[in-house]
Amino acid sequence: MATETFIDIGKVEAVERLFKDSGFTRSEGGSFTPGAGSVVRTASRLFVEGMDFDLVYFPLKHLGYKCVVAATGELLASMAHPRTLSLRLGLSAKLDLEHVKDLWTGIVTAAREYSYESLDLDLVPSPNGLTIGVSVAGEELAPTLGHTARAKSMDLLCVSGRLGAAFLGQQILEREKRRFEKTGDDSAQPDLERYRMLLASYLKPELSPSLVSRLEEAGIYPSCGYLLSRGLADALKRLTRDTGLGAKVYADKIPFEGNSFATGKEMDIDPVSAAMNGGDDYQVLYVIPILSAEKFRRDFQTFEIIGHLAKSEVGAVLVSPDGLEHPVTAQGWPREE
Repeated sequence: MATETFIDIGKVEAVERLFKDSGFTRSEGGSFTPGAGSVVRTASRLFVEGMDFDLVYFPLKHLGYKCVVAATGELLASMAHPRTLSLRLGLSAKLDLEHVKDLWTGIVTAAREYSYESLDLDLVPSPNGLTIGVSVAGEELAPTLGHTARAKSMDLLCVSGRLGAAFLGQQILEREKRRFEKTGDDSAQPDLERYRMLLASYLKPELSPSLVSRLEEAGIYPSCGYLLSRGLADALKRLTRDTGLGAKVYADKIPFEGNSFATGKEMDIDPVSAAMNGGDDYQVLYVIPILSAEKFRRDFQTFEIIGHLAKSEVGAVLVSPDGLEHPVTAQGWPREE
């Protein structure tokens, strides 16, 4: 049986088929009305094939899921409950309807998991591979707004999960891709079992859907929150800029996957550097008021306390196990000459 193409069925029919068994009714525009005293928070992300993902080793279902998590994490970091999700897929001729169905399966799975109320989708042609645009909107409730205090020196820096693993996982996949391109032998599949957790961190990052609700129920209101999408260093630089305070992170408090150091040694990658500058971890960094520290430690044991805010003159620093303070610099694009 021949594979159906978008030319055969058209965009309108394709979108209708995708929504048919999704459990969602298409909601164009993706707007909603917040409750009294609440505010709307928004976030958007763009993923470009060849820059943000490689379809040689990235399963489409995982890719769809990850793209939703990446945008949703921005809402959770700002203490907002997800409400609407809109996607725009740029599709090249190499992708048929079955490919898009796989991608859509991951998108819908994440949309259900994070309790989105409405979902919108548009399909557009792309001359160069796959492009995924994600826009989300959420609601920060009035009580949260009323209880959120200004960040102060000695407030705690807390992360929701292990860092650096996603970068290490991506580097493993890139290494195996290079080996395949060199040999051209697709009959010998690599044994990646010992890297399973690192690969999962890159291919299918996860955040607790109940995170915001649990914090609200516990009466703990972070003064700031950041999604770690471009490394811890980037988030620390934004944090010090936004608060006007300094920040200290202790290298021996950063959480790592169990085999990060063995894998880092194997690949000549420092796991601490991977955590600081690697990106794609999609964990949340919260600033927790020092007065809520004891309760937070008790009720949110999956979080790790990795440092604290400090006086502004400290800047953003990484404290090594020997007590030396190293200024944090966030990597960016090289400057054009």
